[in-house]
Amino acid sequence: MVVRLLFDPHSAGRPMRVAGFMSGSGSNITKLLALERSLKAEQGASPFELVFIFSDRSDGRSRGEQIALEAGIPYFSYDVRRFHEVRGLRRTVSTDEGLAARHEFDQTAARLIQAFDVDLIALGGYMSFLTLDFCVNVHPADLSLLNDQGERRFVGDNAVRDAIAAGRSELRSSTIWTDQGVDTGPLLMVSEPISVELPDRLEALMAEPERLQDVADQHQERLKEVGDWRIFPLTIRYIAEGRFGLDEKGRVYFDGRPVPEGVRP
Repeated sequence: MVVRLLFDPHSAGRPMRVAGFMSGSGSNITKLLALERSLKAEQGASPFELVFIFSDRSDGRSRGEQIALEAGIPYFSYDVRRFHEVRGLRRTVSTDEGLAARHEFDQTAARLIQAFDVDLIALGGYMSFLTLDFCVNVHPADLSLLNDQGERRFVGDNAVRDAIAAGRSELRSSTIWTDQGVDTGPLLMVSEPISVELPDRLEALMAEPERLQDVADQHQERLKEVGDWRIFPLTIRYIAEGRFGLDEKGRVYFDGRPVPEGVRP
């Protein structure tokens, strides 16, 4: 069995170079930048550096440019909606044509990754399907939970709502090393929980889908502070320090030991 580090700081001889990908508010990217600044202030150096920000929105709804301006780093945007619109394509990867178009779209980001010698892509609220490798994503669910078929229970955009509807009493966030599936990559970290607090009986909420969605949205916002904003930057720090590795079967190791249910802070 061979365990390969996700990043080896000793062989690299420099901090891990990170590109931040985002679509909206970029709160996860700001938390990552805050950790980088605090490490430099406290220790004189950070094991990683955010070298640019990339957004798939150019319509003013992404805060990427402002975040990059404040951090003094480059910013790039390439609007995925306009990309598909001018080509008369639907925004889907469920067909061969759609997947080929997404590969074409990603080539711009790929050239930036190469030009900036990037080691890792930090997906901080990036809402487009990405065909590139070496990415860390954060997801608002405990991805160690499996269904009867051995598949992850709460994946996709409605994970928080699905977990509440299933009667879960707690919610957690997870970070993964992404693959080409939907929230199927190797599990890296799982956050502390928040409690589910319902304004009414679950049965009553289930009968009112819009109300249930409002409750889910409120819980997802609460989960960011305890979950996403803590484990997302911490995961990237640990990778930069050479603490995470994968074996040939995609199993995760932390400090040389297997962690099948993710690292718990």
